[in-house]
Amino acid sequence: MVTFVVCHGAWSAGWAWGKVRPLMRARGHEMVTPTYTGLGERAHLASPAVDLALHIQDVLAVIEMEALSDIVLVGHSYGGMVATGVADRARSRITKLIYVDAFVPQDGHSLQDLAPHRPLNPPPQAEGGPPADWLMMPNPSPLDTRPEDLAWIAPRRKPQPRLTFTQKLVLENGPLTLPRAYVYCNRKDTGDPFAQFRRLKDEPGWEYVEMEASHSPNITAPRELVDILLRLAG
Repeated sequence: MVTFVVCHGAWSAGWAWGKVRPLMRARGHEMVTPTYTGLGERAHLASPAVDLALHIQDVLAVIEMEALSDIVLVGHSYGGMVATGVADRARSRITKLIYVDAFVPQDGHSLQDLAPHRPLNPPPQAEGGPPADWLMMPNPSPLDTRPEDLAWIAPRRKPQPRLTFTQKLVLENGPLTLPRAYVYCNRKDTGDPFAQFRRLKDEPGWEYVEMEASHSPNITAPRELVDILLRLAG
């Protein structure tokens, strides 16, 4: 049995992996999908103080409280920032780190550093209310998302505190030396901020896979994603 722990993407939460979890269980594996502070079922905890370090701590706390070990850690999209911080602080518990169309930061990087041309859009100001410029509105869903999936995800995607995008990652234990893999989703338009990580296929210490999917395969191609994750987990 493989134990996967997922660091989910921006504006998302553990619910977004609701198609993948039962597929993993059916094949005899466990998948834990913590939700970050201020998102999903924890959206009522959002505040201007919520930052990347807190999201890292959210996942570390689940690993600690559930006594998880021999983990395959998965980071999707923004979750690559979180997963890198988790892997840095819990190296002895993690056997492999898999980035799924995710940001791969180095020490001192913020998400905004890795995607400088992507606008961080605050929500519209409510009439008569204070500006909420500490919250960032969700990006549009991939164009191939089915109507029934859009109906599922649209009300569940929440604005995300700005500091999670602008705070720089601090690696407390030096460069990562864990086995790592990158899954690049290649069904996208130009201007893809994740295309920069296709270079990893030529870097030592990395496994690299491309899949025929848009940016959120956990929603649009869950069976194919499960196959790839299990193959990379060995």
